Amino acid sequence: MAGPSHYIIPTPKVDRETKLLIVISPYYKDIADNMLAGAVAEIEAAGATHEVIEVPGALEIPTAIGIAERMSNFDGYVALGCVIRGETTHYDTVCNDSSRALQLLGLQGLCIGNGILTVENHEQAAVRADPSDQNKGGGAAAAALHLIALARKWGRATGGVGFSSDVLMAGKMDGTPTA
Repeated sequence: MAGPSHYIIPTPKVDRETKLLIVISPYYKDIADNMLAGAVAEIEAAGATHEVIEVPGALEIPTAIGIAERMSNFDGYVALGCVIRGETTHYDTVCNDSSRALQLLGLQGLCIGNGILTVENHEQAAVRADPSDQNKGGGAAAAALHLIALARKWGRATGGVGFSSDVLMAGKMDGTPTA
């Protein structure tokens, strides 16, 4: 009996210039190379461009994305890395903290495809990284492209939630209550 099938929605084609930053930790070089190949193929098939930077480990990936968002002009980000369970609880820390940091960046409006593998062994990672098998690098790139498409559909937010600083300052200057 065959297992459940997974539906993958078609990757959107970009309608105007789209530039992604791939942030990769090559700690397990063979896994990273395969994930990068899958991500690049997906980005190029959609008609987008990319740059690649390397960081030492999975914990540095969200920080690099945060720096790039503040200091560059990327439309989206692809986080690629691999964490393989070892003999200590460090695995849990790296998995949880890198994932949580990426999620927090995403909730701030960044378009991020999370391709940080969290696996028990190298064999599991190899299957997931292989572009001709599970292609998790390509999947992360597709996720970023989908989020970029949504951001463009709905437009970028220009302000925060609640009162704007202009309204607050106007109220303080004329003596009226602000809240």
